[in-house]
Amino acid sequence: MTPLTPRLTLAVVTLVVLGIAPAARADDSGPSVPPGTEPSATAPVDVDPNDPDLKLPEGSTLAEPKVLDIKQVVEDESGDERREDTNADVTFALQAEVLFGKDSARLGTEAKARIAVIADEIAKQNTTLVRVFGFTDNLGSSAHGDVLAKQRADAVQAALAGDLNDPGITFEVRGYGEQYPIADNSTEEGRKKNRRVEITFPRTAG
Repeated sequence: MTPLTPRLTLAVVTLVVLGIAPAARADDSGPSVPPGTEPSATAPVDVDPNDPDLKLPEGSTLAEPKVLDIKQVVEDESGDERREDTNADVTFALQAEVLFGKDSARLGTEAKARIAVIADEIAKQNTTLVRVFGFTDNLGSSAHGDVLAKQRADAVQAALAGDLNDPGITFEVRGYGEQYPIADNSTEEGRKKNRRVEITFPRTAG
């Protein structure tokens, strides 16, 4: 696989967000990512609520401060592969079309080569946990999408396990079907992005 040609790079700097109770918080609506992949960072600095330079409405109190993850997203020019890096995790998202045939869970030669590159990155991070999640668009029945997504995640996991050959790595494999779309399912372009397999692992090396 050739190195990714950066198409989009997005960096979100670390921020300490000071809420004013009882204002609602942005994450109150529930998770927008699969369970187990939510950010868990905590604020690195203390804030003195009695500081005279801190202007609060009378009777208000500070909500718990929260640190936003640093996130960098790089997508190759074709859009077939996307890499997301945070301060805690690395996620590769591969579109289903570059891995499998239509309605298939059988990996082709090019797909195995792409997965081998990801296996090398996992080995560099010296991680012991890898999550492999499969997703589909919303066409067809939800039950069929769930089964296909799991079969595809299993196929990618098997290829990774073969490349890594490391019994110390635990794999968490899930098929989420049409849950957690990342694009609009009302267009073919959006559905193509939603048909994907994501590989996530903790960042443990520098």
